[in-house]
Amino acid sequence: MTVFFSYILLGLSLAAPIGPINAAQLDHGIKHGFFHSWFVGLGAMLADGLFMLLIFFGVVHFLEIPFMQTFLWLFGFFVLIYTGIESLIHSAKIDTRNERNNEPLIKSFLTGFFMSLLNPLSILFWLGIYGSVLTTTVKQYGQEQLLLYSSAIFIGLFIWDITMAGISSTFKKYFATKFLKLLSIISGLSLIGFGIYFGYHGIKALF
Repeated sequence: MTVFFSYILLGLSLAAPIGPINAAQLDHGIKHGFFHSWFVGLGAMLADGLFMLLIFFGVVHFLEIPFMQTFLWLFGFFVLIYTGIESLIHSAKIDTRNERNNEPLIKSFLTGFFMSLLNPLSILFWLGIYGSVLTTTVKQYGQEQLLLYSSAIFIGLFIWDITMAGISSTFKKYFATKFLKLLSIISGLSLIGFGIYFGYHGIKALF
């Protein structure tokens, strides 16, 4: 059980660093509430699960081809810039008295999914982290334990997802509209910042 909980902690630590997904969760939670923020995280978790499967079956090396890397950088740039600009535009419309969720949950889910899926850093990140987990687990505990410890990582990701959704939706309930608008603007700018970073690496890889 100690080993199992250590893998849950690993999942938490993998999800915790501030990045595009956390910024998007914060933004969706402020604008639309708990479930929209949660679905952003669920979409990202599905992409993470796909990466784990690709690494397990050895297919992920296809994504390390220079052409694919360039494509992912540039498409990721488009997704992040679009989402960031959309966040800035809609930040002016935030109103704590308006509880209507105009955005469908599937859109929040797809935002998280494509943000994570089109992030070359995610590929390299999971290749490095989960690749080493695969090697260590199979070596120390055997292949039959791999599914158990992989699920523990996912539990950690899920806990962080719920936590971020709870924090962002709490902001919506208890903070003034001006403060929420400021947070939304910061989230939007951070997404644009990550997008510019992606675009820089995409252009660099292209030329």
